Parts: sequence; C-alpha cells; structure tokens
Amino acid sequence: MGTGKLHLLPVWLGEGGGIEQLPPENIAVASGIDLWFVENERSARQSLRRMLPAVDLPRMEMHRFDQDSTINEARGMLRPLLSGRDGGVMSEAGMPGIADPGALLVRAAHELGIEVVPHIGPNSMMLALAASGANGQRFSFHGYLPRAAHERKQAIRRIATEATRTGSAHLFMETPYRNDALLADLLEQCDERLLLTIAVDITQPGGSVRTCSIGAWRRDRPTLGKRPAVFVLSAS
Repeated sequence: MGTGKLHLLPVWLGEGGGIEQLPPENIAVASGIDLWFVENERSARQSLRRMLPAVDLPRMEMHRFDQDSTINEARGMLRPLLSGRDGGVMSEAGMPGIADPGALLVRAAHELGIEVVPHIGPNSMMLALAASGANGQRFSFHGYLPRAAHERKQAIRRIATEATRTGSAHLFMETPYRNDALLADLLEQCDERLLLTIAVDITQPGGSVRTCSIGAWRRDRPTLGKRPAVFVLSAS
C-alpha cells in the first residue's frame, strides 16, 4: 500500500465562522481521515463537527500530542502511516506546526520518510503581519516572550533595539490572560517612535488590527483582556 501522508489541516482561530472560511480541499481531505493527532481532543472534535456535520466521531481515532509530548512518542504515533494509513494534525493555534507542538510530529514524519502535506488556512501571525504595514520582507517571529517580568522586559529591549537597527518587523504573542501585562511592558520599555501593531481576534467578529506609535498607544492605551492577540513591533 505504500506510506500514508501526514496532512496539516488548519482550523478556525475562534468560535466564529463556518466551512466558507476553509478551502473545499481541506474539507475533502478531512472527510477521508480517521486518524488524528491533536493538541486537545475536545476542541478537535468540535472542529471536525464544524467541518463535517455528519462526521462519525466515535469512529475517529485521536491521539493527544501537546507541549509535553516527546519525539519518541511522535515516532510511535506515526507508525500506522508506514502501513499506508493517512493521518491528520489539528492544532489549537490554527496552523499546525507554527507556535505549536505539532512541529515535533512533522519532524518525526520527515525522519520516517512520511510525506507531509500542508494545507491552506488561517495563520494569525502572517495575517497580522500582512495587515500591520510593517516590513514583510524581513521579519522574525519570537513566539511567546518569557513569563518572568524582568526577563520579558529584557527581551523587549533586545527586540526593540533590533527593530531600530535593521528596520525588520518582530512578531510575538502571549497567553491571553497576560496580554495586558505584556502591553504595559511594551509601552514602558520601547521608544515612543517605534510602531506597535496589536491584532486581536483575527478573522473573528469584532476583531481588529491597529498600528500606532508607542507614543500614541501610551496616550490611548486599550484594555485587551483575554482575547487572542498578536503583537508586531517595527521601526517607523
């Protein structure tokens, strides 16, 4: 039968939206897969139900692969694909493998000679960058900044220096309940002339992308609350 394929299938970035937001190819591929590697089983089942209202969920074989999973576990989970079975990866981050533990599954698939097939879909980082007006030809994604306040402030100063020196854009994110603490540190540590983009609830009802100078944000500081956000720091 040959080797199966590992399909990376993006899902929605929030509760809003239906199948009109996903390419038809994704729906067709998902309908033919019954082996899934997911970060959270409950939300993965909800996403499958949104994609395929008539899906037989009890028939779906799901394996949790999260931030605590290892490369050896990834190799073991992928063994059925060596016998010709296709598998799918779904992430809590929208796009599997980006700011997501699924990257380790992808690495293991390459080690085992399994074809990896990425599919088109929402990616909050790229959408935020595209809508920011920042340098789309030279940028860095830093993922989550350090949790400890003093380390986070040091990281912000390093990023701000690099943005000023090179003109590059710098993307990062935060766990939603720390959004406002991160914003406070950005406004405290960065030169007022730097530009900061705050992209909140991208693709979702009420979502927004706004770019202002640090000085302008200081004068009109928003409360972000626990809404998914991506931040882009760049030179003016």
